[in-house]
Amino acid sequence: MTEWILTPPSVEVAGAEYRRLLGYPRDAELSERAAELADGAREWYGRHGRPWIYARRAESLRLAEGAVEIEGAAFHSGRLRTALQQAEAEMVYLAAASAGPEAEEESRRLWMDGKPDEYFFLEMFASAVVEHLVTMAGGQLCAWADANSLAVLPHASPGYSQWDVGEQGALLRVVRREGALELPGPLAALDSGALVPKKSQLAVFGVTRLVDRVARLADLLPCRQCALPNCQYRRIPPPAHYSTNPKALRRWAAERLVLTPKEDGTIEARFRYDGVTCTNMGTPLAFDYRVRLGSRREGYPILAQSCTPAPENTGHTSMCKYIAEGPGLLAAIEREKPLAGRPLADVLGWPRTGPAAGCYCEAASRDHKWGLVLETIHYALHHRESQ
Repeated sequence: MTEWILTPPSVEVAGAEYRRLLGYPRDAELSERAAELADGAREWYGRHGRPWIYARRAESLRLAEGAVEIEGAAFHSGRLRTALQQAEAEMVYLAAASAGPEAEEESRRLWMDGKPDEYFFLEMFASAVVEHLVTMAGGQLCAWADANSLAVLPHASPGYSQWDVGEQGALLRVVRREGALELPGPLAALDSGALVPKKSQLAVFGVTRLVDRVARLADLLPCRQCALPNCQYRRIPPPAHYSTNPKALRRWAAERLVLTPKEDGTIEARFRYDGVTCTNMGTPLAFDYRVRLGSRREGYPILAQSCTPAPENTGHTSMCKYIAEGPGLLAAIEREKPLAGRPLADVLGWPRTGPAAGCYCEAASRDHKWGLVLETIHYALHHRESQ
């Protein structure tokens, strides 16, 4: 699995993907005229298109300061470098895919003949073909990786976020290095970075042995971004095992938790805990928990956390420990930041012992409550991503 070429006799572009590129809403039905144009483009390409895929394993990979070096060539994609570094990728595969020049030439002819509708539908179908070809390349790599206990990361391409399209020519030169198989079709890069034929794409796929790491970092999970239908190698997030009853977590996530995404990718979480003291006739008390999490890409590390009495509630003053120590107890509670700096998912393996008392007098009871809070946050995020 070091180098291979595919020239599929046909490309089964999913109707939903084609409609998406045409600009239609997900559930929209094509008009009779639009359906005729879409079928015409699909039929024409099926008879005249010459799609192809080329892929090979890069001979070397090095993560330099601010760059990814592939076979000695430096590429400045922050997103690709971060993905490879976090997954501790050992290698990358280089891929090139093209719908061929035929559709481009036909589209040009249709435009010159004054048929803009036919031109547009064929252009978009060729774009869908390229997307599908890159997905097929990922599927081929997933098949090989799965058999070897490896995982393939989502691909990156020049022109994607944090990767200048101007580096397309340099990547193509690496793809076509001396000794590599000849590409099955024409492909060149202009000084601007545009490819010719334009319905073509270059891609870099990272490969890692840390399958569990990929599953934990949601942004790196390949199947989150893969549209290959009926894939037998699709990886799904592993089920989470909580120490708390999932029904309670579901209720607390809906009633007590507020998650606020921030522009920098972090998440602010607020949780209200209601309990009672163990003495003084069970006086009601309320505490506010605040947690700031890093981004999904980083695995939701716990960046900051606090626990303070709710402003409108004075029940904490009836706790026996507070009566004995006064504000010193609140200072101790504020200093406790369990799992700080660690991924949120670590709460699932955090051993907590001791009583589950409703008060905050003992450290074990406070740990128990922090566990409830962090598990509720994890449940809410995990459920949202699974959906």
